[in-house]
Amino acid sequence: MSAGVICEDFLEFQESIKKMRAMDDNIIHMLNTSLPTESFKGQVNCEKVCTNLFNQLQQVHNAREKKINDCILSSAETLKKLRELRENNRDNVEIDKKFKLEQRKLRLLQSEVNVEDIVNERSLKAFKERCRTYLHSNAT
Repeated sequence: MSAGVICEDFLEFQESIKKMRAMDDNIIHMLNTSLPTESFKGQVNCEKVCTNLFNQLQQVHNAREKKINDCILSSAETLKKLRELRENNRDNVEIDKKFKLEQRKLRLLQSEVNVEDIVNERSLKAFKERCRTYLHSNAT
């Protein structure tokens, strides 16, 4: 399925983004199961676990950001074309309806940027709280 198809249907887009947020939704559980308690610290390379987890988080965050931005650009382009059609066919109710639907979809897509910021911030906060003692690099 191409990205354009997912962008056309906002509910399908939302569902795909929701699936891509699974790691963020489970970050605390992942941290709790991956990092040992104080008494078992020596049995796990916590620095490696944290580094891998951070890299995975970055990958999913970047992938979602790209998908959201690609859909915003696609919708904006569609809206531009509909605007031109609308200007040339002022009495066409169907074009006007499509234009308004696309406007609404673009606003919804743009609001996903804010949701994404909140999701990413929450995940990184949880990550930093658990991994700050193991990592002293750019990750924390």
